[in-house]
Amino acid sequence: MTGTVAPGPAPASDGATTHTPRSSGLDWERPQRLADGTPVHRVAVLVQDGVIPFELGIPARILGGSRTEHGEDLYSVRTCAPRPGPVHTDADFTIDVRYGLESLALADTVVVPSAHEAGPVYEEGRLTRELRDALAAIRPGTRMVSICTGSYVLAAAGLLDGRPATTHWKRTDHFQRLFPRVRVDPDVLFVDDGDVLTSAGVAAGVDLCLHLVRRDHGASVANSIARRTVVPPHRDGGQAQYVLRPVPDAQVATTATAREWAQDHLEEPITLRDLADQESMSVRTFTRRFREETGVSPGQWLTRQRVERARQLLESTELTVDQVARSAGFGTAASLRQHLQAALGVSPTAYRRTFRTPAAG
Repeated sequence: MTGTVAPGPAPASDGATTHTPRSSGLDWERPQRLADGTPVHRVAVLVQDGVIPFELGIPARILGGSRTEHGEDLYSVRTCAPRPGPVHTDADFTIDVRYGLESLALADTVVVPSAHEAGPVYEEGRLTRELRDALAAIRPGTRMVSICTGSYVLAAAGLLDGRPATTHWKRTDHFQRLFPRVRVDPDVLFVDDGDVLTSAGVAAGVDLCLHLVRRDHGASVANSIARRTVVPPHRDGGQAQYVLRPVPDAQVATTATAREWAQDHLEEPITLRDLADQESMSVRTFTRRFREETGVSPGQWLTRQRVERARQLLESTELTVDQVARSAGFGTAASLRQHLQAALGVSPTAYRRTFRTPAAG
């Protein structure tokens, strides 16, 4: 297969033991169900030669580590290749992949992590025969997810045509030239376009996988796995904050104090002047600094925080929608509905019905 790297040391065979995670060993032909009848979600991670180990491990750790409060696995994660067997990573070792096209055909979600950026996919936007066969095995309607430059595979397959998507910020210009039909957003950590989701570079795959857990099972489960993994459950801003820029003047204060103050006063009316005053800056300087540090405007950031506060209250309290709206700083139920619909595509009532935690009744 084109785009391979030099093979690492062969895996030991004498006396070696094979560890199979309990979730990957579930019978995918007859999917298991949770105590409440919900089927365990089957996730196939499609790897190719040159796969980057860190990104390969993200879905296994985040999705594979997500469980109910009773310890039931919410996802069954399998690593799959176009042909089972040894797959060379971009490090100095090889992995033995047990699963192939049969598991891809049964998956509810397929995740494509990035690989060594060489070969026809990355240089010409053209799928290899093996990748084409692997993607052809996937059922229509399967949720497709890419991590970092795994987006090249989805784009080469035509799955991103006419859709918003992202990839690593260093590759966005090249990606856009290679795939002009894709609406590339270079400034976000991930893009959720329903049944197709793409993440930015490397660690943004953690953000995207936590988002999948949050979308599928609510913030409480996502926050729990984030705590166990020792990562933030939600990062503000986008990958614009990681693009190399001139270093800000060290003598000028950051906007961290203003953001902390805003978090403590979300239920109150907050103006741009209020935020700038927390840092003793002019509105113009504060706005520029804020965007440099977070990748978004103060208004966009504030709306996101209020949406997140509303989500937490809807999930974990018995407050009415009007009370949630006031506590989150939206003022009225109508305003809350408008912002929640714009951000999540659901009404407050529908969101609460889907994601209410057991403690909230």
